[in-house]
Amino acid sequence: MIKKIIISACLLISFVSFAQQGTSSPYSFYGIGDVRFKGTLENRSMGGVSVEQDSIHMNIENPSSYANLRQTVFTIGGTFATSTLKTNAASAKAQRSTFDYLAVGLPIGKFGAAFGLIPLSSVGYRIIDNNTGTEGATSSQFEGKGGLSKVFFGLGYKIMPNWNIGADVQYNFGKIETSSIQIISGVQNGTRENTDSEISGANFNIGTMYQRKLDKKLSLFTSLNYTFSSTLKSTSVRSIQVDGDPDPKTYDPSVNNLMLPNRITMGVGIGEVRKWLLGTSLSFQGDGQFQNYYNTSENVRYEKYAKYAIGGYFIPKYTSFSNYFSRITYRAGLKYEKSGLVINNESINDLGMNLGAGFPVSGTFSNVNFGIEFGKKGTVSSNLVQENYLNFSLSFSFNDKWFVKSKFN
Repeated sequence: MIKKIIISACLLISFVSFAQQGTSSPYSFYGIGDVRFKGTLENRSMGGVSVEQDSIHMNIENPSSYANLRQTVFTIGGTFATSTLKTNAASAKAQRSTFDYLAVGLPIGKFGAAFGLIPLSSVGYRIIDNNTGTEGATSSQFEGKGGLSKVFFGLGYKIMPNWNIGADVQYNFGKIETSSIQIISGVQNGTRENTDSEISGANFNIGTMYQRKLDKKLSLFTSLNYTFSSTLKSTSVRSIQVDGDPDPKTYDPSVNNLMLPNRITMGVGIGEVRKWLLGTSLSFQGDGQFQNYYNTSENVRYEKYAKYAIGGYFIPKYTSFSNYFSRITYRAGLKYEKSGLVINNESINDLGMNLGAGFPVSGTFSNVNFGIEFGKKGTVSSNLVQENYLNFSLSFSFNDKWFVKSKFN
């Protein structure tokens, strides 16, 4: 059954994932767009904390976790997102539905393998500066869509019963389309500039996880993973068209190298296995080089990225047969994220809270997960935009045994 689900989902995702507009943030104008959370809904519902070596839930942030899988896992997730964008003078609302991830994990003795597809970043904005009422003034409209996705393949290995190591390779690819329209009041014809950028490149990630018993019930969990810096190749084609002219002027493609900085994530937690967990996670990343000629600005610069998170889960009674609600996993988390983007000398930061629940499918190790995320990003200071967001996420995690030799003909 799980094999049929995977085939159907892959066919669907191949059409949907690259056509979606995964953000409505004006801040996606800069760099490669809004960088998405790389992880499952289970981890996202805990603020991004992912320190436990789990045998039935995938942790795609740290490849060493794959060595703990005991069944084949297929997981897929998506989000319905709402946001209110506001400045000191106005506000607007936006909605969108997004694909979040698709991944398959396979246990192979002391090894574990995983592969899948994850959106890396999303671009989706429309910015209008209307000055048509003033003679000689310029009115502008900027639009952008697209983003990057990544396919990955990783291996984990269990060195000791409580210590794993792992690595994965990721190939990033995608297209960003932007357009700008300039109209001068009193002048008959305006101009439109379109840019299509094809972006691609690979990067590597290594990780390790360790846990140990503190007493009969309590365990200590630790996680460490490092993503190496890498280069993305951006090939952009630009065309400029004056209103009334049927033939736009197209320029030769320009090639630009963008740099994804190195990143380190550390996590530690304490808890009772299959009962409760409280953990924290810290992520740090260097300042990247994301400038393309179509999204540069004198008032914009990049700084080091950082994320701080705390979260955990609670299961009332994992082995209960009489009370279904006792087997539900309840999750919560807090996060504070410095995006690395600085506009008008204001750092664009993100403060959010997550709540979630995992509902087991009776008679199996599969589960359905639901999550809510709310918070704010940006600020209304210095003529900027503050985003107040509310996201509803849903994921499915199917568990099954593959490659088991039949005992009967």
